[in-house]
Amino acid sequence: MSTTTLYNCATTKLCSSLINNSSSFSKSRLFFSSSHFAPRVSSIRRPLSLRGAFRSSSSSSSARAISTMGDATTDAGMDAVQRRLMFEDECILVDENDRVVGHENKYNCHLMEKIESLNLLHRAFSVFLFNSKYELLLQQRSGTKVTFPLVWTNTCCSHPLYRESELIEENALGVRNAAQRKLLDELGICAEDVSVDEFTPLGRILYKAPSDGKWGEHELDYLLFIVRDVSVNPNPDEVAEYKYVNREQLKELLRKADAGEEGLKLSPWFRLVVDNFLFKWWDHLEKGTLNEVIDMKTIHKLT
Repeated sequence: MSTTTLYNCATTKLCSSLINNSSSFSKSRLFFSSSHFAPRVSSIRRPLSLRGAFRSSSSSSSARAISTMGDATTDAGMDAVQRRLMFEDECILVDENDRVVGHENKYNCHLMEKIESLNLLHRAFSVFLFNSKYELLLQQRSGTKVTFPLVWTNTCCSHPLYRESELIEENALGVRNAAQRKLLDELGICAEDVSVDEFTPLGRILYKAPSDGKWGEHELDYLLFIVRDVSVNPNPDEVAEYKYVNREQLKELLRKADAGEEGLKLSPWFRLVVDNFLFKWWDHLEKGTLNEVIDMKTIHKLT
């Protein structure tokens, strides 16, 4: 990355942090388009079933704080950065038709106990970034990640947060804003290199996948393609390794994962996309006919 690019990227991050008072220079709170500087939404209430789950003789918010702190004491070994994100980040809760029904912190959204007992389903996205040679950028998740550490997956996988800029549903703009934010946070890819207008939302999947006995995922996942040549500067709190692969190299990666070679593992959402959509969409991408496979009306329930 050039000195100019580093300066521009750093300036973008600094300005975003100063404008967003809640960020305190936290990378997890950065966002870039002008709509992002609006106040956070507070009008959508948590569903009664969730609010009731945290109710006690004191206020529900106090009860939730007590519940959260109680959970936190049992996770003393959790990485400090991941721990902070688990309790600061508010995921968007949706029903199976992708209608917003509330919000909940990342910690509770990924506890299998909460997923099963309260049927917590949150909105997510998966970015597939290709370079101009149509090679796909993959990352290996950091070993400190709470869910699915050290697995290989697509370019970037995360969640839009419960804030006005990431709740915009028109043309999936909120999700695209979140994708831009997380590409910087995880891979050091500057916002000006991945304009939100460059992302193509192709479809949505709904899946549930346990990570271990405690943690897991239950997501309604937006699948985004983008073709850009970018400079990558990975955040070690998020990414252990990264590499570009062509089709044949990806097929070899799949073979090794299936055979259990080299301890290689793939994320369940990435594998679902690979098995159901990826190679077909990749062909259309190279042919310039990607618009032919866009389907944002269907929510594919995959297992």
